[in-house]
Amino acid sequence: MDQNPRPKSLLDSVGEEIIRIVTPVSICMLLVVILVTVLSDDSESLSSSMTTVATVAYTEDSSDSTWDKLKGALLNSLVFVAVVTVVTFILVLLFYLRCTKFLKYYMGFSSFLVLGFMGGEIVLFLIQDFNVPIDCITFALVLFNFTVVGVSAVFLSKMPIFLTQAYLVVIGVLVAYWFTLLPEWTTWVLLVAMALYDLAAVLLPGGPLRLLVELAISRDEDIPALVYEARPVIHNDSVPGGGVVQRRVWRERNNVGSEGNGNANSGTNTSDLNVGTFLGIGSGQSETNLVDAGEGLVSGEDSQLTAPLIERRINIHMHLQEDTASTENLALEGIGLASSGAIKLGLGDFIFYSVLVGRAAMYDFMTVYACYLAIVAGLGITLVLLAFYQKALPALPVSVMLGVLFYLLTRLLLETFVVQCSVHLLMF
Repeated sequence: MDQNPRPKSLLDSVGEEIIRIVTPVSICMLLVVILVTVLSDDSESLSSSMTTVATVAYTEDSSDSTWDKLKGALLNSLVFVAVVTVVTFILVLLFYLRCTKFLKYYMGFSSFLVLGFMGGEIVLFLIQDFNVPIDCITFALVLFNFTVVGVSAVFLSKMPIFLTQAYLVVIGVLVAYWFTLLPEWTTWVLLVAMALYDLAAVLLPGGPLRLLVELAISRDEDIPALVYEARPVIHNDSVPGGGVVQRRVWRERNNVGSEGNGNANSGTNTSDLNVGTFLGIGSGQSETNLVDAGEGLVSGEDSQLTAPLIERRINIHMHLQEDTASTENLALEGIGLASSGAIKLGLGDFIFYSVLVGRAAMYDFMTVYACYLAIVAGLGITLVLLAFYQKALPALPVSVMLGVLFYLLTRLLLETFVVQCSVHLLMF
């Protein structure tokens, strides 16, 4: 008598998918909060002397009125969003002209600057605060090796996925910390402005991010960008003892004319290192699913990778539509899911989530807890919407709006309530 194991429910699989993207986001936010707390004195001295694109229109001063600060923050945010929009359209133009190598070199150089210069300065602050004995030659040698390995890990597909994920989180932490040095009003208005920009850039027909992703899908090419890719959900009970399953998945077809497009993003530029997807789509074609195991190949029949956020909708359309090409296009337009079925999240989302929490940490830890819960809730809502709509969705708007709202409610209402309860020795 055959005993079939009880299959995992959709809720269990979706939970795994969400945890694998929420965990690195939480680590990034935690590290930024720690840096902001530890380097609070250095942050004050740096923020007063720092001039960036986000502060070129207005320099905030504590003696300014609230209305002047709001107007200045709006001007700074407009300038910053305008610069980001122009740069993104230039990126689209270069990608349209097939300057892919130039874009990759530019991204690699940017990562080198972030890890080497921005990261090195933060490490110097930590060395001074904790009085760590180290000579300049050793420090320069270690920093150079750390930077070179980081650039290689981010832009070379042969590096271990864990190392790539770790360096992406480090880059997000470094950039987010420098964003927290902006003036308070400029920071909050800039967060809201970037959330609105993200909404327009991804959803509007002429949005730069949408144009970039659609161009990559039409060409079946990669976009050089900093994107975090979570590991896909793998059911280990279906993998034989000798099989090692890696995250990259290809689909080999007999019909070469049909192309599998699986590029994915959630709010920022994306870069897929593979083509096709491992999704159960009804097709009359003969297909061979192969999983790259590093040292060998494991057949698709012996391993099972699932994308629970989208597979239920795909199964519905399998029975409603017999046309293979149209069915595949519907399934593969899941922007936000990698071609291996894993969720991908742009590094810009990591950065602005962490900026929000880091700015909240400058006021009180109670606001940090509230903003963190709001961001995670917003990210979960975005993933659910991704499973429902099956198209490009920005990851910033819901989380940022909830985070800003919870920050204001906690600072203006909850903190007053808790302080009054503590003063009057009330427990609730």
